[in-house]
Formats: sequence, structure tokens, C-alpha cells
Amino acid sequence: MFSSQQTLKMPRKMVVIFGASNVLWMVFAVSQAFKMEIFPEHRVIAQIGDVISLTCSTTGCEPPSFSWRTQIDSPLNGKVRNEGNNSTLTMDPVGFNNEHAYVCTATCGSKKLEKGIQVEIYSFPKDPEIHLSGPLELGKPVTVTCLVPDVYPFDRLEVNLMKDNEFLKNKEFLEPMERKSLETKSLAATFIPTNEDIGKALVCQAKLNIDEFDFEPKERETTKKLQVYISPKNTVISVSPSTKLQEGGSVTMTCSSEGLPAPQIFWSKKLDNGNVQLLSGNATLTLIAMRIEDSGIYVCEGVNQVGKDGKEVELIVQEKPFIVEISPGPQVIAQIGDSVVLTCGVTGCESPSFSWRTQIDSPLSGQVKTEGSKSTLTLSPVSFENEHSYLCTVTCGRKKLEKRISVDLYSFPRDPEIEMSGLLVSGNPVTVSCEVPNVYPSDRLEIELFKGESIIESKTFLEDMDKKSLETKSLDMTFIPTTEDTGKVLVCLAQLRIGEMEFEPKQRQSTQMLHVNVAPRDTTILVSPSSILEEGSSVNMTCSSNGLPAPKILWSRQLNNGDLQPLSENSTLTLTSTKMDDSGIYVCEGINQAGISRKEVELIIQVAPKDIQLIAFPSESVKEGDTVIISCTCGNVPKTWIILKKKAETGDTVLKSRDGAYTIHKVQLEDAGVYECESKNEVGLQLRSLTLDVKGRENNKDYFSPELLVLYCASSLIIPAIGMIIYFARRANMKGSYSLVEAQKSKV
Repeated sequence: MFSSQQTLKMPRKMVVIFGASNVLWMVFAVSQAFKMEIFPEHRVIAQIGDVISLTCSTTGCEPPSFSWRTQIDSPLNGKVRNEGNNSTLTMDPVGFNNEHAYVCTATCGSKKLEKGIQVEIYSFPKDPEIHLSGPLELGKPVTVTCLVPDVYPFDRLEVNLMKDNEFLKNKEFLEPMERKSLETKSLAATFIPTNEDIGKALVCQAKLNIDEFDFEPKERETTKKLQVYISPKNTVISVSPSTKLQEGGSVTMTCSSEGLPAPQIFWSKKLDNGNVQLLSGNATLTLIAMRIEDSGIYVCEGVNQVGKDGKEVELIVQEKPFIVEISPGPQVIAQIGDSVVLTCGVTGCESPSFSWRTQIDSPLSGQVKTEGSKSTLTLSPVSFENEHSYLCTVTCGRKKLEKRISVDLYSFPRDPEIEMSGLLVSGNPVTVSCEVPNVYPSDRLEIELFKGESIIESKTFLEDMDKKSLETKSLDMTFIPTTEDTGKVLVCLAQLRIGEMEFEPKQRQSTQMLHVNVAPRDTTILVSPSSILEEGSSVNMTCSSNGLPAPKILWSRQLNNGDLQPLSENSTLTLTSTKMDDSGIYVCEGINQAGISRKEVELIIQVAPKDIQLIAFPSESVKEGDTVIISCTCGNVPKTWIILKKKAETGDTVLKSRDGAYTIHKVQLEDAGVYECESKNEVGLQLRSLTLDVKGRENNKDYFSPELLVLYCASSLIIPAIGMIIYFARRANMKGSYSLVEAQKSKV
């Protein structure tokens, strides 16, 4: 809280408020708006060492004057900065001497306003610390202490100590504070570790209950994983091969001990004088070339941070007798062409003598080398003549020992070879051959042929028993591939069963991925917009064909002689601005390794009628009684309909024409008028017209005059001739043939 005295004079009205210890004069002016604000409002909470700023601002006065003080008139312990209508008090850093109520006074002429703000401080800088009184040993009490350093005010501190979610202890430090200072508070608890505590964690949770503290955590927590120790126990020693050994032999002793953490193993030997000789810090102790003096008691100890546990074993080393060993063993299996070394070794004899022979006394076919206590017989390269049982004889003084070794041969040098009789085409039989080259002994060979996971054929060669030669064996099998076989794997597995052959694979295999081809089929052609087109338009012909691999598309045009003219290898053939010459048969072929599929389409280019001609023979002006031929012809356009009409106001009359020609015998005056030819097809039409003029005859003329008779006879011959000429001329101008229509329409 803060107190101040102010005297403010205002017209007509004044209010004075008196308090027991604080007097605050507050004047509300109707005519003026001198106001004051302070930020933060009322109260601020800061951590010791932080920086805070208090800001006092006014409105309604230019410029005001500011002053700062504490409520108890102690030093500000901060820096004041005034700037215009704002005044800032900065405390950097915040300490105990800043925990006061601060008052800001603003003066504007004769007016004075005051605002107060409370500054509270705290210290909660670090997470709690967990300390143990010693290592956590199973079954032994241990004290855990939780320290909360440099806390203020500690009378608001609460500390919880937990083991995972289990509360061990809780404490609130409610004792009064004698002075303002940073305190380190602690909470201690004692518990006995158990097996269930392994993997759990100790949690120290500290809470500083400061109201309205939102900008800094009120709670800090530290977690420490429990490491529970178990003293070593159940120490066990295993000895291999035995605790009783031959001189020159070796022994391996392995020691294990239970504990947490895992005990470290130490090996030592008890000496005759009672002392102990440290030998190794490994769990396994191996002693080689044992001597008589290596006999004795060996001690294994398991040691960790909380204890140790020991176990003893006694080794007895006995004198070694005269021993002969032959290697690689009683039997050696070698591939023909390799080198084989047979070794005969002696132990327990300082000056042995060696001799080698075959069991049937055949030549050794090898080279013998003797050095000290070892003799070797080298067979290089191994061949059929080395397939025997060999004997090594060792003489030591008056003693003689003999060892036998059998040499068996095989040949299995390469993986099988898979061959196909031809291309894999769906539905076409194919023969697959699996060949195994240079194999011996072939009577122990088995070949299996798999398709995917299924075996489809197998074969053995038992008839080759007792053959001593390299043989090439094969398995042949015919099957009909389908599209479902694509992606499957053909596996040829060859197995040579030779005793206990471990140093060389008993089986070899080859694989081949099946890629089944499908001959092109279902070839289709899509023509857009149509296979019948107007001249000048464009057309897209798209071809598709099914097959595996995907067929290659080839477009061609069939020529008049039947040959094909290649056009494109794209699936879509596009013709733009088509002409009548583009009409014809187009061929699409789908081609892959397995075959060809063919599809044809006929393209028809239609042309609107053109070059139409309408004539009257012998003339467009005739005399009454004459014969007139009105003929209409069209240019080089197939499938054209020609309609001849006579125009009249009452309606057109369609004339029956033949081959586009209409004959009027003995023309009358009423035959005069306009004649029209309409030439049309599916693409368009064209019109032509002419006017026939018929003149009347003079009455004094003899109708059957000699001149008229001659003219009549001549016309009877000329008109059919002209008709034939017109007919053949039109046929000569046509590439195809006309589609001619009767019933009011003449065919051309």
C-alpha cells in the first residue's frame, strides 16, 4: 500500500478523503482528462537476477513531471528514465532490496496523481539434486537425499520424494524466515532396495507456491534411474575337455557368476607357498601345451562393486603316450584336378620314422616329404589313379602304429546349363534342357527341374554305376508355356550325393526367368471421325493389338498390285486435308517376336459434285416439231444422282431421264421454258439451268417437205450417236462407277 497527500482545486466541487495512516486526495474534474496509468498493474513477481521495468504513463497533460519513491522511502535501487508522457523505473538485476511497494507521482501544473505497484521476488533457479548414501545393494538400507538449492522464499517450498509413482516422503518448509536469504533445503528418506526396484526411477519434485506465477515454472523435477546392485553369487566353473589331461594337451575353463552389475571374472592359481598367482581377467581361461607342473588348484572369482564370490577346480596333468594322427581325417573327398595333402603326425615320440603305402600296394602317385614329427603325402593333381585307401606307418623305437585314410574323388565343377529349344510363345510347346557337364560319379547325380516352387521333372543316373570317367548328363522336358508362366523362374537343381562332403557344395543350380511371348491378336482399328469422309477433312486411324511383348504397330497402304506401301510405325495414322486419291485400303500390322496380326480398313473420300454441264442438242433455240435432247453431265465424281426438272410457276416437273439425258420428240410450244439439272451426292449438290426457246412453224410450209424429211432422218441417226458419245465420255471421266437411281432420278 502507499499514501500521499494532494490538494487539487476544481470549480464548484471538491471531495476529500482522509485515512488513518494514508491520505489520498482524489479529484475528479469534469472539464479536464488528466489521467495516469502504471504497468504492470498493482503487482509484479520477478526472479532474483532478472530485469524488470515499471512504466508510468499519463494522458491529458503536456508535458508532465514524474517522481518515483518506495512506500517506506528506502532507496529505489533502480534507474529512472523519463520520456514525454512516460517514465520507466528499471531494476537490473532484481535483488532483495527491490522487494517493496513503489509509488509513481505525476504532476501536471497544480494537479498531481499517484499510482502504486508491489514488487515481489523469488528464487527457484535450478532443478533438485538427488544424492545417495552409497550404492544400491539388494536388501541393504540406503538413504536418498533431495536438495533444492538457492530457494526463496523457502516457507512456500514443498518437496516430494517418490519412487516411480510411490511416495517415499513429503515435506513443507513452513518454519518462519529469520532473514531474507537464499536457502538450500533438503529432504531425506531411507528405503531397502528390492528386485522390483530394478528399472524404476527416483523422482524429486519441488514446488514453490507463488500465486499468479505464470511466466516461470512453479515446479521443478529431477529423475534418477535406480541402479540396484547384487553381490556375486552362484559362481560356477565348467572344464573342457576334462579336469584330467594328457601332457601337451590343452584345457578350457569357463567361469560364470551371477550378480548385478554382471561380475567381472578373475582367474588365479594357488601356489605351493600359499600365495595366489593371478592368471586372467577373462571369463574363459585356456591353457595349451600342458605340463606336469601345470597340475594344481585354479580359483575363479566373480567381483563387482558390492562383493565377490569364488569357486575352485583342480586340474591333473598326466604323462602323454605315443600317438599317431592323420589328417584331414579318416576320409578325404577331393575334386578331380585339385591338390590333396595327407599329413601324418606323431606326438610322444622324439625320433619317429614314417612310411606310406596304398592298401592294395599300388603306386602312390604322389610326393612324400618328412620333417621331424610330421610326414606329408602330396597328390597333385588328383586323378582317378589316386582313388585309394592310404596307410601311414610310424615307428618309434620298438613300437609301431599305423593309421589309414581313404581318398574319394568327385567332379562337379560348374553350375548346370539351361537351354531352350526356341522362343517361349504362349500355347507353343518348347523343350527345356538342363545339362550338367563333367560330373563324376554320375550314378550319384540327381537333376531336378522346377518351375516356380513346383517340381516338373527329375532324373537319376543309376545305370552309370562303376563308370570311372567324366560324364555330361542332361534332363530334357517339354511343356506348353502360358501367360501365367511369365515372371516365374525355371530352376535346374543338380545334386551330387557323396558321403559327408562338407568342404564343397553338394548341389549346384542355375535359374532362368521365364518371359512368355504372346503372338499379336485382337488387332483393332478405330477411325475417327469415320471411314467415309469429305474431301479436305482430316482423319485419325488408331490401331491397337494385344501381345507379349507389346506388338510394334506398322501402318501400310495396299497398292493396286496388292503390294503394301509402308506409311508409319506409330499407333495412330493421321491424314490431313484428304483428297480423293487418299481413298483405298489401309493395313495395320501388330508385330512382335511371336508373330503378326493384320487388320484392314477401307477409307472412302467423297467429293461434292463439280464441273456440271447442262446442254440442249441441237440448240437451245428450236422449232416446233423438232427433236431436242437435254443432257446433264457431271465431272469426275462417283455416286452422283442427277435430276432433270422443268421449272414452272405452278411447280417443278421432274423429268424421266436416262443417263442424264432427256429427249423431247416433236417439241411443242409448251415445251419452251427453263430446264434445271440438280447433281448431288452425300457431300453436296450443284445446279445448272438453261432456257429452251421453241418457235412456231409458218402455216404455208408443207410439214412433210423434203428438207424436213432429210433433217428428220439425219436426227434419228445423230441423236443416238450423241447419246452414246455422252455416255462413253462420262464413263471415261469416272474413276469408279455411278450409283444410279430411277424413279424420278436418272442414273449416270
